[in-house]
Amino acid sequence: MHQSGVPLGAWAGFTLLILILLALDLGVFHRRLRKVHSSEALLWSLFWIGLALAFNLGLYFWLGRQRALEFLTGYLIEKALSIDNIFVFLVLFSSFAVPEPYQHRVLFWGVLGAIVLRAIFILVGAALLHAFHWMLFVFGGFLIYTGFMLLKQKEFSTSPEHNPVFRLFRRLMPSVSDYHGARFLVSRNRRWYATPLLLALVAVEATDVVFAVDSIPAIFAVTNDPFIVFTSNVFAILGLRSLYFLLADIVHRFRYLKIGLGLVLVFVGFKMLLSRWIPVPTGVSLAVVAGLLGLSLLASLMRQRDHSG
Repeated sequence: MHQSGVPLGAWAGFTLLILILLALDLGVFHRRLRKVHSSEALLWSLFWIGLALAFNLGLYFWLGRQRALEFLTGYLIEKALSIDNIFVFLVLFSSFAVPEPYQHRVLFWGVLGAIVLRAIFILVGAALLHAFHWMLFVFGGFLIYTGFMLLKQKEFSTSPEHNPVFRLFRRLMPSVSDYHGARFLVSRNRRWYATPLLLALVAVEATDVVFAVDSIPAIFAVTNDPFIVFTSNVFAILGLRSLYFLLADIVHRFRYLKIGLGLVLVFVGFKMLLSRWIPVPTGVSLAVVAGLLGLSLLASLMRQRDHSG
């Protein structure tokens, strides 16, 4: 693993590209509020995946095979962990009764906020690892603990009321119980109130903080290059909205996915703990992560077929 030698111009260019894509997404392609159908979600999912793979190919020619493998492994880990977010979105949208035409708007701003939060987390994590090498053991131990907790978990669940960030927001910001179109705020008697749409957005952002605590250390187990960590995170997050609309109706069928995710976290945790004595090549890490996730999805599909047959 190595520190980033990527110039600031590359960081600025990548950030500008993401801002342009997000502006086109909301301002052009999804300017009109409407339900996102699965066929459209499939096309967008293929677009974001194709864009990530094209970027990966560019890394291969620019920074070499090792960096490209690190990006691909990190992207795969983050993409897999983002499936967990879909379960959370389903629960949150149900609990807040978010109308389907407004769900994309919530996820758009949620993704934008998630990118900012991930950037902060990554910079802090990279600084800690650079200054205090023993943080490797902290991150690795946390990943192993989280992986075992996920293996013990019987089902995906979340409750925004248990999140301290969400509870603090409810105390500080008065809210109304009825929706006002796609507005996040509404003015009454010269005072601003949060609509349920804003509360849903805050809940999405608050739960993403929890997911970031898991996923970012997992990618630092693959590489300590902040540019690779950030770009792999961003590309996985950008495709999260279309993935939600594509899988929302069938994600419950992935019965054994959480087992695969738990094993991935345990693997990368041990990889991080033992990296000084037993370095695992990035190609091997990619194969193990892909194999664990592939087997968990295959087992889920086979169980679904047996029950339907």
